[in-house]
Amino acid sequence: MKNITKTIRKTALACLAGSFFLISIDGMAQRRAHGGGNGVRGAAKTRPAVQSRPAVSRPTTTRPGSNGSGTRTVRPNTSNQNINNINNNTRNSGNRNTNISGNTINRNRNNVNINVNNSIHVQNNRNTIVRPGPRPYVRPPYVYGGYRYRAYHPYYFHPYTPFYYGPVWHPWGFFVATLAVTAIVVSVESTQYHYDQGVWYTSTNGGYTAVPAPVGGTVNNIPSGAETVNTGTVNNYYYGGTYYEKDGSSYKVVAPTAGTIVDNLPEGGEEVTIGDVKYVKFGETYYQPIQVDGKNKYEVVQVEKDS
Repeated sequence: MKNITKTIRKTALACLAGSFFLISIDGMAQRRAHGGGNGVRGAAKTRPAVQSRPAVSRPTTTRPGSNGSGTRTVRPNTSNQNINNINNNTRNSGNRNTNISGNTINRNRNNVNINVNNSIHVQNNRNTIVRPGPRPYVRPPYVYGGYRYRAYHPYYFHPYTPFYYGPVWHPWGFFVATLAVTAIVVSVESTQYHYDQGVWYTSTNGGYTAVPAPVGGTVNNIPSGAETVNTGTVNNYYYGGTYYEKDGSSYKVVAPTAGTIVDNLPEGGEEVTIGDVKYVKFGETYYQPIQVDGKNKYEVVQVEKDS
């Protein structure tokens, strides 16, 4: 019995020792397989490569640089909050480059002649022929080029500076395609004119051209800015180079009277030099620069042929 027990113990110890030996050998083999130690390196066991995700192509936009030059790339933000902020900023900021390439239009009143057709020769000069002065001249005339130029006041040069009568007033030769609804038709000696706020027009191809007011033309109203001037016999009402006389309840266009003094001259006059004197000429009417009580004014000159 004792022999059987010993035999069983020896067999168990042998099995245990064999198992330990096999475990040791297996561990060494694994270390060598992984390249550990100084033994022969075995084929390394590799893991399969992780497949990379395909790159997502995100659209890009360009915006002007902060100084207005160049561009910078902006990627869209997928955050809802940021997208809302971008939308709000877009609505509120507007386009800052609106004025970069736009053309600036100068609407200065000095450009009133932009539509004047200088090729149009106004034929009606009836109101530019001066009526003689009401009293004798005490000053000798200025004689030059076969003509005598008479005035009651001494010559006092000051530059011709056209007076601005407002946006609805136009000088002779000014062309408009249409007239305002306030325009009226006035017939003078079988000729039809259109009158509107101190300006007289005749019909031309495609529109209307401003002309000298026809002598005898009668209207019920004249502009409120008309200046009262004394001709020496009767008061006239002067506006934009045109003279009116009261005729009952109406106003009739009359020719200027020599010696009449006006404060201002409108646009459309021509500064002409005659000898040593500079006059301002409208049609056949000459105005001499003078000074009255320290103020610059103009006097209608009587021009006579020297006999």
